[in-house]
Amino acid sequence: MKIIVNDFVKRQASESRFSHFESEWPELIKRVEINFELRTIGYRNDVVLVPVDPGGFFTGVVELKDGDRLIGGFESRRAGEIPRKFITTTGIKKLPAKHVDIVLYSSKVLSEDNDNQLPPEDGNWEIISINASPTESSMPIDPMVLMHNHFGSDGGTDTGLSDHDFVKMLEKSFLFWKDKAMHG
Repeated sequence: MKIIVNDFVKRQASESRFSHFESEWPELIKRVEINFELRTIGYRNDVVLVPVDPGGFFTGVVELKDGDRLIGGFESRRAGEIPRKFITTTGIKKLPAKHVDIVLYSSKVLSEDNDNQLPPEDGNWEIISINASPTESSMPIDPMVLMHNHFGSDGGTDTGLSDHDFVKMLEKSFLFWKDKAMHG
């Protein structure tokens, strides 16, 4: 088994609106390797979530309160990708995470859109997201990300879900995210 940090996750830095890890990438890989047997299946086969100790992680997810101000934008997640809408908060600091799942895609799945950095072979995994939660439990995938994936947007990875399973997952996602936004 080989695990690397895909360049996509490197946008999750302290100055970004995203959750981030305060240590170096090799330390993140080490934590994932130690807990890899605790992984759960993500929204499709060959996408896994590995829980790790939340120490050193900060969540970009904030719970909204009545009157909080939101701002938005429209930008590409990486060079060459079609821009997407996003909404963030203003004036709310990132907090230490209470729960962290590291999202890994197999290099085979990433190769479907030529996003892999390792050969698409069994046992090759790439870290693509740090899901640092402000709550004690895992966060469902953001509803907009889920829809981009399911409906085949540029940069999305096909969910392979039936309409029934997609709606169930979307409901869970909506209920979690309806009062949350990313740090601005």
